[in-house]
Amino acid sequence: MTASEGRPKRILAIDGGGVRGVVAVAFLEALERKLARETGGPVALRDRFDLIGGTSTGAILATALALGVPLEKVRDHYFDMAPVVFKRTLRRIKFLQAQFLGQELERHVATFTGDSTLETPQLKPGGLAIITKRFDTGSVWFLTNNPEAPYWEDGEHVGNRHYRLSSLIRASAAAPLYFAPQRINVMNGEPPGLFIDGSVSPHNNPALALLQIATIPAYGYGWKTGADRLEITSIGTGTYHAPPGNSLLLRIAAGFAIKSLQSMMADCDEQVLTIMQALGHNRTPWKINSEIGDLSDVCIAPAPLFTFHRYNLLLDNDWLEQRIDGVPGKDELKRYSKMDNVETMRPLYKLAERVAARELGV
Repeated sequence: MTASEGRPKRILAIDGGGVRGVVAVAFLEALERKLARETGGPVALRDRFDLIGGTSTGAILATALALGVPLEKVRDHYFDMAPVVFKRTLRRIKFLQAQFLGQELERHVATFTGDSTLETPQLKPGGLAIITKRFDTGSVWFLTNNPEAPYWEDGEHVGNRHYRLSSLIRASAAAPLYFAPQRINVMNGEPPGLFIDGSVSPHNNPALALLQIATIPAYGYGWKTGADRLEITSIGTGTYHAPPGNSLLLRIAAGFAIKSLQSMMADCDEQVLTIMQALGHNRTPWKINSEIGDLSDVCIAPAPLFTFHRYNLLLDNDWLEQRIDGVPGKDELKRYSKMDNVETMRPLYKLAERVAARELGV
């Protein structure tokens, strides 16, 4: 694919985060308003970006946007879907069974995907990427609707073009403990592959994955790099930094393992943000840590490989008080951080709306 005439290629990357996907919705709505103001008319994100991709809940949003579903409908769908998908039942035994039913997630996603596969004409060729992980082989999968991508056509394997979008989203969102792995037929005559949440990889923040997809020739894109040739916008779902503490959960081996996995995922998110800021021209610098700051004056490449925008909500009192009035208390922000707490979705969305309006100037 060649560079678009007169403008850079544009990528939109959306993080995973469970019900905190409403944070991303709020920022996406603010981004649409900002673009509409700049262009003097309504802007659909699908028309603005050449490649939209996501992990887990970000895969839901990315697919809906790539299919042309209006953001208003996506938002309403989230609020309708979450109470059903994340409905707790005493019949599910914690630590022995997945807490929620993956069938419900796939059924609700299918309300906007139908039976469409990656080759549906509703998608712009090469316009969608979904990140998931094949657990039985330990490999991270970058799935796109690019006909030039590896494994698109049939062979000994089932061609990627046949994969249903609802099934891929269900796979990308199959977070361990929350949902059972998704089974997908990969090889003819072989047992199905077991797929889990793409966040159980370095790519809960899929910005780096989408950079790889767009620039490594094997993926079928081969886009040129440069601050004026490639633009990447990364949307978060809220970040919460909590010390592990000394809770009873940490005294149980399974609980310690869960906390360790969550800590590793946070480390991966920080590493992705570090790499993206170190390689790109940062339009919205984010502080990485107290040692290296926000890397606003650092580029480890001979020249920036892309222009980088990062929008997110930090669930931290000090950070929020620098941006808005009426900040929730620490205990409330801790409640907002839960990825399966449907009761906090509306206040979290309202908080994200206020921050997004401030951060994007709308």
